[in-house]
This record gives sequence, structure tokens and C-alpha cells, in this order.
Amino acid sequence: MKVIKFGGSSLATGEQFDKVIKIINEDFERKVIVTSAPGKRFAGDTKVTDLLIDYAKTVIAHEDYTNYIKEIISRYHEISDHFQLDDKVIQKLKKKLTDLAKAKYSDEEHLMATFKAHGEFLNAILLSEILNKEGIKAKFVDPKDAGIIVHGQPNDADISPETYLNLDKLSLPKDSRLVFPGFFCYNQKGEIYTFSRGGSDITGAMLSKGLHADMYENFTDVDAIYAANNHVVKNPQAIKKMSYREMRELSYAGFSVFQDEAIIPAIQGQVPVNVKNTNNPAADGTLIVPEQFLFNPSNQITGIACSKRFSALYLHRYLLNKEVGFTLKLLKIFYKYGISYEHMPSGIDDLTVIFDRSKLNKTTIEHLCHDVKEVLQPDYLEWIDDYAIIMVVGESIAHNVNTLGEIIDSLTQNNIAIHMINQGASRISIMIGVQEADADDAVRQIYKTFFN
Repeated sequence: MKVIKFGGSSLATGEQFDKVIKIINEDFERKVIVTSAPGKRFAGDTKVTDLLIDYAKTVIAHEDYTNYIKEIISRYHEISDHFQLDDKVIQKLKKKLTDLAKAKYSDEEHLMATFKAHGEFLNAILLSEILNKEGIKAKFVDPKDAGIIVHGQPNDADISPETYLNLDKLSLPKDSRLVFPGFFCYNQKGEIYTFSRGGSDITGAMLSKGLHADMYENFTDVDAIYAANNHVVKNPQAIKKMSYREMRELSYAGFSVFQDEAIIPAIQGQVPVNVKNTNNPAADGTLIVPEQFLFNPSNQITGIACSKRFSALYLHRYLLNKEVGFTLKLLKIFYKYGISYEHMPSGIDDLTVIFDRSKLNKTTIEHLCHDVKEVLQPDYLEWIDDYAIIMVVGESIAHNVNTLGEIIDSLTQNNIAIHMINQGASRISIMIGVQEADADDAVRQIYKTFFN
């Protein structure tokens, strides 16, 4: 049995729905289908989820929201007309959409989560109706009815353990498909909560684990995951097969196919993941497998990723390594401001702390630096904003003693300064810190060394 998930671009128009239906119909093992909200139909278009957020903001502001309802429902109407569905379907979707503004919510966060979720909610209902009209038996499944429970915050949900106990009891029909909306579930009180990032991917991975799928197929708009960003490297090589942990390492540093936590349920359930293209389903895609299922990798490294979202705090103080409790004092300052750090490479007199810049604001940075000066009294302190991290990842790295040297040579021979270098304990990734201005060129030089 396979769980398949379709991204927003795959479900944006009636023509895209045609491709989705063909994919579903080609393999009866594709029993469980997860939907995203309709995405962009063309450059400059607006995603339905963004329209729903604007709709929610208008309701919160007690302003006229009728135009948003018209615009959102028109997106579903366009798809419905393509398949000549009975008008009762659109009227059903329109009522659900309109009722959102009339319902009562405990606060604005709960309101926003409920509104956002309805992009996937309505699309799953629509897809199930279309499949049945096209002669493919399908049943819409509300996550509540399947016993999928979450906790946490309304717009940042976490899967509750009882979800998997409930899914284990769910019987799959022999002659039909199940259509689940992605991105949202319910808490114990029956309130809608959404996942923060990679929402529909999380739903697909969760169902793959809970229903003991043989495969989780994630359909998107690219033929495969590539060894480097194609906006940086021209025509990069496609990755045919990779391990879960390689995917995690690469996602952390900017691989955009998956948010790095999105497929953790599939990893936990040991379910292989196949990333495929809705627009070219015949392509093999990229297979992501548990480490024990791995192959003999064909290349010394699997991929290179780069993220420019980092900043660094550099401290210099003589005999820093001799002072007991120095790091503890620093961590207490981080705790005071609710700051987490990404990495902390150090030397005998120096220490660099690397942060995710997107989680900090200017005021917090100023207070942090002030407190560090007051408490730790460094000889020198510098906040560095133009910081980028490159991840070079591959299962083969652990078995090739030359990899690190080749990376260093590829950069130094092209006058690219290395500010930090670290090989993880797993020995499958090498992290390199460079100036933001050098990041793209660094990726190109490393790619050239290992793939050309």
C-alpha cells in the first residue's frame, strides 16, 4: 500500500487535477491520498492559503470579507467546472467557507488556524467528488474521524502519540481510495490546529507511518532532488537514491523539497519516500530510504546545500579554555532571552556561536551583545551578519579520508576564505562557514570538484 501526497502546484487547476487522477488510477496500491491547498496557477498568482489568511485578517478587523469569499470559491469553482460537477458540490464548499466567519473562536490564533486549514479541507472534499465522478471510488476522511490528534499551539501543532494507536485500528477499504486533507488536525477539544511548516508533507509522513505503508510518494513539481541548487549550479545532477539522514542534513541547510522535520514520521516508521513529479510521473524521482537499505553510493558525496540565514557571535578572550563555567554563563544569557543556537565551535581563546538569524530581531541582538560584554567581559566581541553555512553531505564521506582535504582545496585555490569547518559525529556531513558573498561560488567550486 502506498500513501501519496500532492503539493499545491499539482492541485492548482483542472488540468493539473487531470494529471493527478491519471497518477492515482495507474496504481491501485495508491490507496491513501493527501491533498494540499490549490497553489499558484501562474507566476504572480496567489495561493489559496494566502487568500484564506487575508480572509481571516479581514474578519478579525471586522471589515467586509465578501470579496475574499468570492475569490477563494472561484478557485474551486474553476476546477469543478473543468469536470462538470454538480453545482451542489460548490454550494457545499461555499457554505463551509462562509460559515468560518460566523463561528466563534477562543482567540485569534485559533481563528487563524481554522481559516488556514480550509484550503486543504475544501480541496480534499473536491478531489474525492471528482474521483468518484471519474469512476474511481474514493472517500473523503476528516482527520477527526480517523482519530488523528495533535497538541501544542494552534498554528504549530505536534502529533500526539495516541494518533498512531488510532490509525493502527483504521481499516482500509478494499475497493476504494481514502482522501485526507493535509496540513491540519484536531486537538482533544476538537479545535483545528495546523502544522507550522511542511504541513501536508507531515500529514503524508504521519499516515505512512500510522498505516504501515510500503511507500510514501510525494508528488511535487520537480523530477528529482538535485545534488545542488539549480539556481546556483547549472543543470546539477539528480540524486537517484539517498538516506534519511542525508536528507535531514541537506534540508537543514536549505534543500527546499522538504522542510527538514516534515518526513520524521516516515523515518520513524521506516517507510521509504519517493519524491516524484506530477508533471512527469514516468521519471524515477529520488528515493529516500533508511540507512540499512542503502546502496553503494555512486559518488563520493550526495549533495551540497547552502543557507544564508545565519549570523554569528564571535568572542575572543585569553585563557578562555581555562575558565570553568564560561559556557554556562553564556547559555544562561541565551536562556534569558529565549534564544537557541545552532553551533558553537571553539578554540583555546576563541568561541563562535552561530544563530538562525530568522529567529532574532535587532533589539534582541543588541541586548544579547550588551549582556555578554557585561557578564563575560571578552577582550573582543563581534556580531557577524553576513554568514552562510554550506553542508556537504554523503554516506561515503565516512569512508573517504580525502573528502575534507578536497573540499578545502577547492575553496582555498579559488580564494574563498573558510571561517568555520566542522564534521558531524555521524561523519556523513561536513559543515563549512563562509562569508555570505562567497557562498554561491563556494557551492559551485565544491560541486565542480566532486561532480564534474
